[in-house]
Amino acid sequence: MRIALIADAFPPMRTSGAVQLRDLSAEFVRQGHQTTVLIPAPGLEEPWRIETWNGVRIVRLRSPKTKDISYVRRTIGEFLMQFSMLRNLRSTALATERWDGVVWYSPTIFLGPIARALQNTSSCRSYLIIRDIFPEWAVNMGLMGRGLPYLFFKTIERYQYSVANVIGVQSQSNQAYFHSWDRDKRRVEVLQNWLAEAPNSGCTISIRSTPLAGRKILVYAGNMGVAQGMGVLLDLAENLRQRTDIGFLFVGRGSDAQRLRADAVARRLDNALFFDEVDPSEIPGLYAQCHVGLVALDPRHKTHNIPGKFLSYMQSGLPVLANVNPGNDLVRLIEEERVGRACTSSSASELQRQAEILVDGLTGDEDVRSRCKQLANRLFSPETAVRQIVEALQAPP
Repeated sequence: MRIALIADAFPPMRTSGAVQLRDLSAEFVRQGHQTTVLIPAPGLEEPWRIETWNGVRIVRLRSPKTKDISYVRRTIGEFLMQFSMLRNLRSTALATERWDGVVWYSPTIFLGPIARALQNTSSCRSYLIIRDIFPEWAVNMGLMGRGLPYLFFKTIERYQYSVANVIGVQSQSNQAYFHSWDRDKRRVEVLQNWLAEAPNSGCTISIRSTPLAGRKILVYAGNMGVAQGMGVLLDLAENLRQRTDIGFLFVGRGSDAQRLRADAVARRLDNALFFDEVDPSEIPGLYAQCHVGLVALDPRHKTHNIPGKFLSYMQSGLPVLANVNPGNDLVRLIEEERVGRACTSSSASELQRQAEILVDGLTGDEDVRSRCKQLANRLFSPETAVRQIVEALQAPP
């Protein structure tokens, strides 16, 4: 098939979304599909640039800046981004190209118009991969009311859903959110997250050269934003500061990163270290030095997701300690597969209890790393995701 894959993240960006899109596009090619990735490129001097990477054609389209700016500027930038991308795409040789399927990735919620344009010109089916139910999660978090901004985003969200023939959500619990949409020959299905295997090529962070050398390391690598609710992890580190055999490593960036660093300094947490984000290729080398992966989601979330970092922990054989919202499907998965411990109370003392059970049990559970890796291979492979998407795109009208 000739696949158009639309997203707002792709390497050299280092986000989990960029890594996912890289792995997905490479797997499309591996399975014999001609794959073109369309992505916005803020700051690009020319209107467009076409590159090739491992058989994937990458079309970078000049667009407004949408990252690391204020919420208002980001909203304006993302709203204009879709039209900039479409206008600049029409100035390329791909303007008359026809596709057998259109796939796009959310977040962001603003790619519906370009997906609709490609779908209409090619008379093909489309597949929306949704990893973030916005604006609902922002309302749940108290970041937004149900006034005019909410109604604006809700209109954009509904339009995006109206474009798709099939929507792939992260977990079974997400399907209930779409109960009114799943009709008229459309469908909603669970599309598990995915992550390709990566070799251990080393890491610029060497734990043995830090004050945490010799400890059991609990690592958090990824975005540090309001949606993660990471304050409880610092509370945990403070509660465990007398356990000189346990250390905490935080690696990443985000809107809360500097605040968390300053908070750790203010609390004089000598058992916690912070590092800036590293290249995704260094993550296997980082995790090879660690013992437990940390997952945090603000308890005010009412939607459910299985974070990309959970996949990377599983792939590296790291059991997880998760503090997530009540009812999250991740809790059931962790418990059924016996790949860590989960807490939904947002209580630092309860999280401490779970952490000590997990860390102290590592020595007696030699098979836990094997269970983690087996789970990653069974449920979270790009091969499975691509086959599922292709099947949906080839379904009869």
